[in-house]
Amino acid sequence: MKTLISQIVSSGEGGPTSAEYVTHHLTHLTIGEGFWALNVDTLFFATVLGILMCTVFYMAARKVSTGVPGKLQNLVEVLVEFVDNSVSESFHGPKGFVAPLALTVFVWVLLWNFMDLIPVDLFPQIGKEIFHLHYMRVVPSADLNATFGLSLSVLALIIIYSIKGKGVGGYIKELLFHPFGPYLLPANLLLNIVETLAKPMSLSLRLFGNLYAGELIFILVALLPVWVQFMPGTLWAIFHLLVVPLQAFIFMTLTIVYISLAYEEH
Repeated sequence: MKTLISQIVSSGEGGPTSAEYVTHHLTHLTIGEGFWALNVDTLFFATVLGILMCTVFYMAARKVSTGVPGKLQNLVEVLVEFVDNSVSESFHGPKGFVAPLALTVFVWVLLWNFMDLIPVDLFPQIGKEIFHLHYMRVVPSADLNATFGLSLSVLALIIIYSIKGKGVGGYIKELLFHPFGPYLLPANLLLNIVETLAKPMSLSLRLFGNLYAGELIFILVALLPVWVQFMPGTLWAIFHLLVVPLQAFIFMTLTIVYISLAYEEH
């Protein structure tokens, strides 16, 4: 059954319907089946963006000077200072690992999100013409597997910093006796497990939901006639310029806050 958009917009005789166009653009390039399936496009673009991030920071570090800084050094210094201030406000333990972690999370997720501003047909068409690939999605943060995988790293750090800040005995004691005391031990344990698991779940779903919705709207705009696309596409892109850094900032900030709460005594 055709969707409403496919009834309104015709893609031409012999071509794909609107529903088929949307489905095609929301399908990953995948190898394997079931649980062991890998979204190759997500892994590829996330890795390339990670390498790009490391390369830019390495170049900035190589060219750093005490004199008049260049544009790249200025950009990196602004990012580092911004993240360092955010960490200082939220985390009161040793920042030797948390500050670089926050910088990495913010910049990497920011690059993931910026991929949503690339025209939806550009990379799929390149992949089809050059590499004969039928599917290709380029926004890693619009893939729940990527956002959930990143949030699992945060979950591991929450547990590690809980043990680091309180010790093994203190962490177990908090799980068993907080917040209702020793008389409701099963309820304490259940509540703490749910609270701990909810943190990475909320991180991953928030980032995924916002970027998936943004990608879907860009795809729907691409279904409109060419002479109609410019105005809604431009307006949504301008609005999305606010969403892209905001979601990266929220992911970074919540990561810092969760680690801070884990590290401190309750």
